[in-house]
Amino acid sequence: MEAKAQVRYLRMTPMKARRVVDLIRGKSTAEAEDILRFAPQAASEPVLKLVKSAIANARVKADQAGERFDERELIVSAAFVDEGPTMKRFQPRAQGRAFQIKKRTSHVTVVVAPANK
Repeated sequence: MEAKAQVRYLRMTPMKARRVVDLIRGKSTAEAEDILRFAPQAASEPVLKLVKSAIANARVKADQAGERFDERELIVSAAFVDEGPTMKRFQPRAQGRAFQIKKRTSHVTVVVAPANK
């Protein structure tokens, strides 16, 4: 039984978030948590929180179905980052000009499933 968790409108560029998500795809959840805990990237903190949320969702799903649950059997079966809406801001520049600043957002999704699938 697989479980999913996602964070939407994360104030981080998709390119930076993908660097972190690529590290954990296909790994066991315990290994993914260790990688994210010590990764220097800023995106590792919200992705770690998302992995923990997906594990909790799997626990709830297993309880509702009356199945046995073991956290050590779970792997990150899918993890991907989609682009969210971009906030556009303007910064004043010399001689009355304005430069556009694009504040990008991300939608991050993590799916965990038992390893024996």
